Amino acid sequence: MKKNSIAVIGAGKWGEALHFALSRKQECLITSRTKREIKNFVDLNTAMDCEYLIIAIPAQQIRAWMKENFVFKGQKILVASKGIEASTGEFLNEIYDNFVPSKNVGFISGPSFAAEVIKGLPAAIVINSKSKKLYKNFAPFFPSFLKTYYSKDVIGAEVAGAYKNVLAIASGICEGLQLGNNARASLISRGLVEMQRFGIHFGAKKSSFVGLSGAGDLFLTASSTLSRNYRVGLGLAKGKSLESILEELGEVAEGVKTAEAIHMLSSKYEIYTPIAYEVKQILEGKNPLESLKDLLKS
Repeated sequence: MKKNSIAVIGAGKWGEALHFALSRKQECLITSRTKREIKNFVDLNTAMDCEYLIIAIPAQQIRAWMKENFVFKGQKILVASKGIEASTGEFLNEIYDNFVPSKNVGFISGPSFAAEVIKGLPAAIVINSKSKKLYKNFAPFFPSFLKTYYSKDVIGAEVAGAYKNVLAIASGICEGLQLGNNARASLISRGLVEMQRFGIHFGAKKSSFVGLSGAGDLFLTASSTLSRNYRVGLGLAKGKSLESILEELGEVAEGVKTAEAIHMLSSKYEIYTPIAYEVKQILEGKNPLESLKDLLKS
């Protein structure tokens, strides 16, 4: 293992943006399944030999990818994925626990569109880990335009990062239906309450949902066409099929599968999550206007 070296695993937009940011201060390698014309692009084995890894692959692929590719050699890992595994309802930290000691893993959260990070525009992110030492190890890698904060509330960051994508779909639907600013503000604020209720059930801290990881990321993702999940909602409101929307995106919209996972968990533990439930129903074909009526009655 090459000491003090760093690599990004996954060359989607977020992975490429993180690679750009980290490359401002030191050499940063990057790899993905398919070769990309990016500076310092390397094969997987070369990247995996680095001491510090940032894994930016879709949440639903993580378990299989780790099983097939990862051998623990003491690496420190930052997870840049956001989601809940739809097939099991497990949070990402639960998946990583099968492969890496928790003290070696952290999770990135906070409002940070890839399109703006790759331009070097200022942003703030949170590194969430049970180990503050891990935060101190990673923080120096980040450039000055990315302000880093530390939190030990891993589950709070995970819930917020996953749930906000589902709420962004709802917000996009609201905008697409031209329901107005009042409706969207109401939806987002009630969505924040719903997200917090869900997270607290699993041990998250209430305060995490009013900070960068919660409200910050939610307000960003649920109010801009730079958000893939928001664009999914816009498409659904126009009557497009989910398949055609995702084909047009050409990227993963994590909120689609996360809506399934949230419904699974909220049903199992009897958590009241009406907005997430209606998003799941719409994704499965329910008329958005019918969902609106049901939400107003709930």
